Amino acid sequence: MGNVLVSDAGFAAVAPDEVFVPLAALGEAAPGAVDLAPADDPAALALILGRIAAIRIAFPVFSDGRGFTLARDLRRMGFTGRLRAAGHLIADQYPMARACGFDEVEISADLAARQTEADWQRAARRGAGYLDRLRAAPA
Repeated sequence: MGNVLVSDAGFAAVAPDEVFVPLAALGEAAPGAVDLAPADDPAALALILGRIAAIRIAFPVFSDGRGFTLARDLRRMGFTGRLRAAGHLIADQYPMARACGFDEVEISADLAARQTEADWQRAARRGAGYLDRLRAAPA
């Protein structure tokens, strides 16, 4: 089994034909989907942001929170496409991911076996009230 997508709706399989282009490999044309590493500068996407459908931000280790800042910055820059956190996140981090602007989280099948769909759904419910309050707060 491949990686698992986590969203408010639960678990789903990652589409096998999805292609994300690393920021360092971008050419002149805007790709449909871009991969960002924690140290990447989202400002590099400013001119093509409206033409990107999805951005996946890597979380290489559990303790690296730079991806949360990248997500927040991209949303503040006006990115309205699909935003995915990918890598070493745990269910307890899901409410923070959603609050920062992520639509979904991509985790390994091994992690999905240890932290079940029910664990992620509980985390989503815990974070729902926080997310509603955050959205209602003035910018």
